[in-house]
Amino acid sequence: MEASNDAAPILDVRSVVEAISIDDDNSPVYQLESLCMRCHENGTTRLLLTLIPHFRKILLSAFECPHCGERNNEVQFAGEIQPRGSRYRVEFPSGDQKMLNRQIVKSETATIKIPQLDFEIPPEAQRGSLSTVEGILLRASEELQILQEERKKVDPQTAEAIDQFILKLKECAIGNLSFTFILDDPAGNSFVENPFAPSPDPSLSIEFYDRTREQQALLGYVADPTQSAEVVNEALSNNFPSQATIEPHGSVGAVAGRRAIAQGNSAELAEALFRYTAPEEVMTFPSTCGACAVSCETRMFLTKIPYFQEVIVMASTCDACGYRNSELKSGGAIPAKGKKIAVTVKNLVDLSRDVIKSDTASVVIPEIDLELTSGTLGGSVTTVEGLITKISEALERIHGFTFGDSLEESRKSKWQDFRARLTKLLSLEEPWTLIMDDALANSFVAPACDDIKDDHQLIIEEYERSWEQNEELGLNDMDTSAADAAYDSIDAS
Repeated sequence: MEASNDAAPILDVRSVVEAISIDDDNSPVYQLESLCMRCHENGTTRLLLTLIPHFRKILLSAFECPHCGERNNEVQFAGEIQPRGSRYRVEFPSGDQKMLNRQIVKSETATIKIPQLDFEIPPEAQRGSLSTVEGILLRASEELQILQEERKKVDPQTAEAIDQFILKLKECAIGNLSFTFILDDPAGNSFVENPFAPSPDPSLSIEFYDRTREQQALLGYVADPTQSAEVVNEALSNNFPSQATIEPHGSVGAVAGRRAIAQGNSAELAEALFRYTAPEEVMTFPSTCGACAVSCETRMFLTKIPYFQEVIVMASTCDACGYRNSELKSGGAIPAKGKKIAVTVKNLVDLSRDVIKSDTASVVIPEIDLELTSGTLGGSVTTVEGLITKISEALERIHGFTFGDSLEESRKSKWQDFRARLTKLLSLEEPWTLIMDDALANSFVAPACDDIKDDHQLIIEEYERSWEQNEELGLNDMDTSAADAAYDSIDAS
């Protein structure tokens, strides 16, 4: 980057900001003078706006001072924050240094934790960076070492404790100690590489979560994070005079109801649902945008899908930031048994089967050794073809460094071979099997004929959930005795 731009003109900050604000896929490297924080002379900062394939746009900045030799670099995200926060957790065993070569994208809002050492790197301690686990730990140890000489003069006991801690941190960095690495980013813009991709990584777990109001405030979306619930409720009531309104079928109708739900959903979701039924009534109620925390409106309706169950469709739109979200939730009681669905895909009709995948369903395609754990891709209403397309896009987006120049040739060829096999499924050269295992039985594959009993390519099997599955779903500790007693008293009266 530096060698090809030595002759680039030195610009002022305003010119650079205006230049990189233009949406240009072929953005050049911009240079500007900036103050060196070590020697207080002027150095040069180079800025490059680029797109990581299948990830997102980032702004790379590199500073170099010709007077004292100081150099540093930083990564900032040029795109929007994600709808949900992300938390990556990696278990590193001792004696395996290669595992520490995982590439890490740490945004400026991410926190890094190592529970075994009671160690935390807050967002302000290390700015956005593109590194490895080893690089992040070594950088942290170097930053702790910087002021050790001064500490030894002022507080020798603390300095000695930090020296011992630095030794443990370096032992972790070279793989001599086992530890847990947690990368928590409320903005959802951080990333931990899976070196076994496209196969599952037994050491890596990913959790996506809704941001709290305090986290929204840290990201700059809420002016006052201490605002009381009463004030929030009062603001909501001002924006929405009635807490919930039900528009009857006579005023909404099937056409208007379809339009109301489709405004907050993709065309694919709306078309798939309305093949079965149009909503008799649409309920609207106030809610809060999951992206910018501004008051918005959520629409909801209940529908019955043949051979399946009643489902609740919820769609939210935000006029402030344009964020849209749709969810499909099961209606009624929690099923007593889990459900495993297997469909053999042989022709175009099979690719067009409607699919409802809940966020508790895992997906397996044995012909290509693909296995997605529950929670991957979230919940969606699509088709068999659409599900395969979503899987392909998600794998490439999550593993943003898959086809980078620094990837080993053997791993790159492995990825390319897997992607080719995944795409080949849609060409139907050979039959293949799609298996969805849902412990809550909230997933569905539509039959290819009127009577599901005549569809011999579709196999549905119910099974008893294990204790571990019930524990993961929170069912083991669920106590409904109070509700049961209340219902019994109502029935008795």
